[in-house]
Amino acid sequence: MRTRSTLYSQRYGCHQEVVFHFLQYHTSLGGLGDSFYEYLLKAWLMSDKTDTEARKTYDDAIEAIERHLIRKSNGGLTFIGEWKNGHLERKMGHLACFAGGMFALGADGSPDDKAGHYLQLGAEIAHTCHESYDRTVLKLGPEAFKFDGGLEAVAVRQNEKYYILRPEVIETYWYMWRFTHDPKYRQWGWEAAKVKQNFDSDFIVPSCSR
Repeated sequence: MRTRSTLYSQRYGCHQEVVFHFLQYHTSLGGLGDSFYEYLLKAWLMSDKTDTEARKTYDDAIEAIERHLIRKSNGGLTFIGEWKNGHLERKMGHLACFAGGMFALGADGSPDDKAGHYLQLGAEIAHTCHESYDRTVLKLGPEAFKFDGGLEAVAVRQNEKYYILRPEVIETYWYMWRFTHDPKYRQWGWEAAKVKQNFDSDFIVPSCSR
C-alpha cells in the first residue's frame, strides 16, 4: 500500500474481491492525494479525538512527508515536492498549499511535543504559497510552480500558468490567522480577494432594466 515508508501513492485500483493495489508510484499532496491526509486528521477531530488509529496514521504519514517530500529552496522557501518513480520532483501544486493549514490544525496533539514545529512548518508553507501569488504579474497563483535552478515559486510550463478559483491558499491563510492571529494572513487574504474581485468585474453581465 505504501510507496516509501508511510508515503501513500495517489491512485489505486480495486478488484471484485476488494483487494487494493496501486496503479502508479506517484506521491504528492496535490491532486488525487491531498484529501487523504487531510481527512485522516479530520476523522480524528470529528471522533472527539478518540480515533487514535486515524491520528497515528496521520502522524506517521506527516513524518514521512517531511522526510521525503519537504525541502527548502536555495532562496529559503519551504516547499512540498512530488515523489515520482523513485525521485523527487521539485514542483509544488496549488492544491498542495492546503497543507500549511493542515499542519497548523494538526499541531495540537502531535507526538513528541512538536506542536510548535508543525505550526512553524505551516507558516513556512503559507509564506511559500503567498510568494507563488506575489511573483506573478496578475498576483494570482498558478496551478503549479517549480523550484529548479534560479526559478523559485514560479510556473514554467504554459499548462501550469492558469488560475481556476482554487481555495487552498486562502484556506491556509484562514487557519494560520485563527491559530496565530498574525494580521499578515488577513492582509494576504484580502489582497487575493481584491485581485479576484477586479477580474470578476470584467465578466459581470449587466442586468436589463425594464
